[in-house]
Amino acid sequence: MQNHSMSLYTKQGQRKYLNQLERLRFLEAAKEQSTDVLLFCQLLYYTGARIAEIHNLTLQNIDISNGTVIIESLKKRKKGVFREIPIPDFLLENIQRYAETLKPQIEECLWWFSLRTASRKIKTVMNLANIKGVRSSSKSLRHGFAVHAVTNAPLTMVKKWLGHSKLETTEIYLNIVGAEERQIMKNLWGVAQAVGQRS
Repeated sequence: MQNHSMSLYTKQGQRKYLNQLERLRFLEAAKEQSTDVLLFCQLLYYTGARIAEIHNLTLQNIDISNGTVIIESLKKRKKGVFREIPIPDFLLENIQRYAETLKPQIEECLWWFSLRTASRKIKTVMNLANIKGVRSSSKSLRHGFAVHAVTNAPLTMVKKWLGHSKLETTEIYLNIVGAEERQIMKNLWGVAQAVGQRS
């Protein structure tokens, strides 16, 4: 059964997710920010987590030996529901280095800024990346992660990473169009396309 409560498009037909090129532009623009904001942006990009979930992270949520970040899932009926998401080694190392400069208590948040300020900083990076309107938000970044993930990983794994309760919620991301769908089609065209060009 399809989940109709969420749509990847506005009523005017504008997409609400970032395509992969936009996601990469966001990542590049984040490099112009201070270390804390850069790390915050990179965690959003590589995990697909909600902005508040990243904002709530503490040092003990970074599992260096396992290569993961442990996120407390929001939008659950009870607290204390966690999920582990693998992140790149360079990001783990940079977070560790950043944490050493802060020397936070292990149960304290990694970030000095409020959730509202975090949202404003994301908007600033979006503007630098020339991403405007409905797509210039952390939610669009999360949607973009999901759209990209379902084309490259098993749906059940993407469901776990996103912290969805039901697979039907994750399935909405299978209804993709635009650059991602075109790339999938290019993969399907493959050799046939090359043969067609030579004839």
